[in-house]
Amino acid sequence: MTISLDRTRTTPAIDLLEGERTLCRLPGDGPDRPYELFTVTPLGRTLGAEITGIDLGTPPSAELHAELRRALLEWKVLFFPGQDLTSAQQRDFGLLWGELETNPMLDRGDAADVVRFGAGAKTYENIWHADTTFRPEPAMGAVLRMVQTPPFGGDTMWADMACAYDNLDASVRARIDDAVAVHDMVPGFARFLDGEKLDRLQDRFPPVVHPVVRTHPETGRRTLYVNPSFTTQIVGMDPAESDALLRHLFAQAHVPEFQVRYRWTEGTVAFWDNRALQHYAVGDYHPHRRVAERVAIAGDRPY
Repeated sequence: MTISLDRTRTTPAIDLLEGERTLCRLPGDGPDRPYELFTVTPLGRTLGAEITGIDLGTPPSAELHAELRRALLEWKVLFFPGQDLTSAQQRDFGLLWGELETNPMLDRGDAADVVRFGAGAKTYENIWHADTTFRPEPAMGAVLRMVQTPPFGGDTMWADMACAYDNLDASVRARIDDAVAVHDMVPGFARFLDGEKLDRLQDRFPPVVHPVVRTHPETGRRTLYVNPSFTTQIVGMDPAESDALLRHLFAQAHVPEFQVRYRWTEGTVAFWDNRALQHYAVGDYHPHRRVAERVAIAGDRPY
């Protein structure tokens, strides 16, 4: 992969080379270890699996909780079709994984700590992003429950950012391994918040700095940790150079080999690792409605 900056152009020239890519679910990526308490159906090479044979509305045993955690770390986004959860049960499932974080930018759902997407006519999730990276301690994960599906469209895509990092050119990795970048809520939310509310929230959520390459605290994977929704600049770098490099890094989520795409049915629940992935909600279903509720699980400071 090569980057060149032509100062006569408004965007950098970026080459994403074709050919075989390194695709590992986990460090070492050894033989599959079976799951005993539910059925796992892989949907992608490194991420995405449907889980059947369990009811998320029933509190899990310690053994089931441990297997679900192992599946989350291995597959990064888990899909549970055919669930019949209330907002309160969805919240309870989220609490199994840690404290919940609230997001004052989003509409409230039918229970405390639950937010709702689809109450308004605007689509704003159709950009690659990881949730709440503008916080000092971004969300560890999210649990999304599909309430109403449109007659067509409305899929969600996820991208494996450890694979994105693994496949960067060695010269690019050398430039970013010790770099840090600014994350700011304004680019992600200015599109749909009025000026007064945006000003108030800027005081509450000032810009923060995170590593460009994050180490996953449980798997140890090196993970590309910048996104076009919230990352604005690489600290200490010339603005033009920073912009060119960020555009190259943002483009890695677009590689199909790093992605999984899911077609929703009502009642399906998705649980994903926000430390490992970016996601994109496809906005191709208007004028129909797509309604979902989400809880976010509080995380730790990236390192």
